[in-house]
Amino acid sequence: MDNHLFSSSSSVSKWPFHKVLIANRGEIAVRIIRTCRILGLQTVAVYSTADKDALHVKLADQAICIGPANANSSYLNISAIITAAKLTGAEAVHPGYGFLSESADFAQACEQNHLKLIGASSNVISLLGDKEQSRLTMKQAGLPVVRGSQHVITDVDDALNQAREIGYPLMLKASAGGGGKGMRIINSANEMKAKFTTAQEEAIASFDSNEMYLEQYLPNPRHIEVQIIADQYGNVLALGERDCTIQAHHQKVIEEAPALVVPTSTRTEMLRQTEKAVANLHYEGAGTIEFLYNRDGSYYFMEMNTRIQVEHPITELTTGTDLVELQLRVAAGAKLSKHHEVPHGFALECRVNALTPGKITALHLPGGQGVRVDTALYQGYTVPGNYDGMIAKIIVYGDCRQRVLQQMQEAIDETVIGGIKTNLELLIQILREPDFQRLKTNVNWLDDLERSK
Repeated sequence: MDNHLFSSSSSVSKWPFHKVLIANRGEIAVRIIRTCRILGLQTVAVYSTADKDALHVKLADQAICIGPANANSSYLNISAIITAAKLTGAEAVHPGYGFLSESADFAQACEQNHLKLIGASSNVISLLGDKEQSRLTMKQAGLPVVRGSQHVITDVDDALNQAREIGYPLMLKASAGGGGKGMRIINSANEMKAKFTTAQEEAIASFDSNEMYLEQYLPNPRHIEVQIIADQYGNVLALGERDCTIQAHHQKVIEEAPALVVPTSTRTEMLRQTEKAVANLHYEGAGTIEFLYNRDGSYYFMEMNTRIQVEHPITELTTGTDLVELQLRVAAGAKLSKHHEVPHGFALECRVNALTPGKITALHLPGGQGVRVDTALYQGYTVPGNYDGMIAKIIVYGDCRQRVLQQMQEAIDETVIGGIKTNLELLIQILREPDFQRLKTNVNWLDDLERSK
């Protein structure tokens, strides 16, 4: 599908790896397995005791249990995953998103055990995981940045000292991850004292790291991100941008591509600057540069995610690519061409979250032209309460935003997930809000809307 993005002289005729272990679970594990199957690659699923009946376990060529339900003892257990790869003869590891996908220690363990990680090297992950060094690197590459802490923070006294240097309001963030975990808006020293420990505990539970970071808080920006793919030869392609402004408690809820609020000239500048910045990093694989975008057209580098994103399907649909395939081919040594994929059409993704665990007693997923559903659900499956609540992604692609918005409402109305509580009703409410339809929102809009009701 994606050979047009590669140099004609460097297509993969013989894979250097034949079996890929997926160090993840849920819909992203299923998503990776499906592409591996198309490419003729064997797959190994790892699972916790809570996931013994999960769909990714059923679809993989092999499956191996790596520990109990607690993520720290299973999906965050580096030694257990490395051992699983050795026992099953896997030569490559795909980390998906979340869990260990941005862990330099995990990347290093793969390197030391001669496993090809489908992603960036441990050195690059370490560089970009250090938020201050990442900001400095991107600033030197020409990207505008907001003020931030000078080093990672592990205690509240250091946080208070750094906060005095930067000035309130601030965003307190987990240095090791994303997905809204460990994030808090801090308006004063008293709030820092009240919120730091809770945010840090959340970061430890999600990423097994107590390192925190502070950055200047911009009150009402939009969240715009650029998708890139880079090969081992220094070639970088920016595959368009996404608008991820609709968030609840810093967790993305709805994403769209392209970002229609960004003028064409600004978009072009943003994409080319991103390519230039990443080219200086010796980066390999898929990645995302995230920006805060203001109404006046100014934008600031926020962070880089060294992994595939939850919202990658909307870029796939608007560019006609398979990002997991691109990851695998780049990892196998394929060379990207200089061709710039021009996005076309419009795509919207809604994240369906389980608000309670439980058994799926009824299931009907939407269909029709332009509708895609990424999920690991099946009727009779029991959704565990041990992990992130996202259970499906409904994606709609079409010619224009107005038509896609209407089709998404129809798709969600058609969706039936029985036996558990979900956020489907909230998604419909958002889609019908005039401010959302007119693109008059910011990253705090949904939280403010829920507080006002």
